[in-house]
Amino acid sequence: MLHTADPQNFTEVGETAKKEPILKKLLIIALAIGLVCGTTALANKRSAGFHGFGPRLGLTINPDQVHFGGHIDFGDLADNLMMLPNLEIGIGDDLTTISPSFELDYRFRSDWGAWTPYLGGGIGPVFYSAKHGGSESELALYLQFGVGKGRSTNETGHFFIEGKLGLVDAPDFKATVGWTFGR
Repeated sequence: MLHTADPQNFTEVGETAKKEPILKKLLIIALAIGLVCGTTALANKRSAGFHGFGPRLGLTINPDQVHFGGHIDFGDLADNLMMLPNLEIGIGDDLTTISPSFELDYRFRSDWGAWTPYLGGGIGPVFYSAKHGGSESELALYLQFGVGKGRSTNETGHFFIEGKLGLVDAPDFKATVGWTFGR
């Protein structure tokens, strides 16, 4: 926070700092409501359980890093609501990050053979390790969006492109591409 001797400026800076957490809280509430509403679907098109795994690779902003990792497709909790936990390791900006995350994504179409947008969120710890010593960890919350295309014949295996917005104690933005190899 900017500290200044002028009381009027200090108040304005303080008010700006207070508005940012309120916006994050509203986004978190909206995400939670969306996930709860998404779980009320009547039938599953894909069962819950192991459906595949694969690699992921991308770029991170703040910290500025390249990240790589893997994910597992555990199927659908409800109609079009996918479970996709993952692990991403980021390197760069004199920092290493390790980010395991449990994610739920809602696909807007049931057709796995078509490019399909999705929206979701994730939660998990982020471990930071500085190049010259020191480390810390935070519990992070993400809002993510993306588009994916799979094979229409067996509903397993798919390519995706996604973006993640860090809402709470997470990198500001991640752009990721990945592939899931189905069983």
